[in-house]
Amino acid sequence: MIGPRHETDRGMSIALTHVLTIGITTILIAMLLMSGSTMLETETERSAQTSLETVGERLAGEIDNVDQIANESNDRVTLTAEHPRSVANSQYSVALKEDCSEVDASLLNDSTTCLRLTAQDIDVTVYVPVAVDGDQIKEPPQSVRGGTIEIKYEGDGIELEAVD
Repeated sequence: MIGPRHETDRGMSIALTHVLTIGITTILIAMLLMSGSTMLETETERSAQTSLETVGERLAGEIDNVDQIANESNDRVTLTAEHPRSVANSQYSVALKEDCSEVDASLLNDSTTCLRLTAQDIDVTVYVPVAVDGDQIKEPPQSVRGGTIEIKYEGDGIELEAVD
């Protein structure tokens, strides 16, 4: 025999359904937002890496030009190169390194001289080979921030200098 039916049973069922629906919807939206932010972070890192590689390759070509002019004229050479101040909304720094043989980077092919470009707000570092002798780099190598950069050769080596 079935017990007596109370009139409040149906009202309780509707309220419970609404609470469960809101709870499940909240969980699904939270999961969607979390996965979206992870994807955005990954795309930001990939964008920064690609941008740093592009800037590095342009800068390596400009350094090679300064090296060739300096070898031909044996004189002082200064080249001012304008590059973006930031990549993927993050400032970056550039360093000309004499010895990159210990670095495991996809762009380096047994090159000993390279540029190291590092984004400051994003954990991205890129190494780009430079076609100059390590002897042509002024010691100690300095790190300069991205933007307008002067590439100088003054008889004792090539150095990078940030222009304000």
